[in-house]
Amino acid sequence: MRSGAIHRRLAPVLAVLTASGLLAAAPVQAAEASALCPGRKARTLPFSTGSVHVYKRGDHVCAVTLARNGGVKRQMSVSVQARGGRPVVDEGRFAHHAGPVTVHVGRRCVWVRGRVGADSVSSGWILC
Repeated sequence: MRSGAIHRRLAPVLAVLTASGLLAAAPVQAAEASALCPGRKARTLPFSTGSVHVYKRGDHVCAVTLARNGGVKRQMSVSVQARGGRPVVDEGRFAHHAGPVTVHVGRRCVWVRGRVGADSVSSGWILC
């Protein structure tokens, strides 16, 4: 068999393997967040350098900020504030995630914020 024919047959296989590897990164990140926070996923807040995953269990809300490209320590933060309360914050230089932070919310709305490096996200009042 000529090398051109081998390359033509391997190209689709390599394309599938590459695509499946790229698509598998998002579920791994979500699995990491669910391992850190109990409950059901209530919201995901994506931004350019990461995402904030918000979970609800009973009267509590938990949030964690995940870096899009983990491994390098950089400034990260996550905060959850129940309406009428003070924000619970975790911030510092982390390689993979900030948090989890958990607050008792009862039936109140929450405001969630997250930051990785220079970019951030702010939810506004959610889960009312």
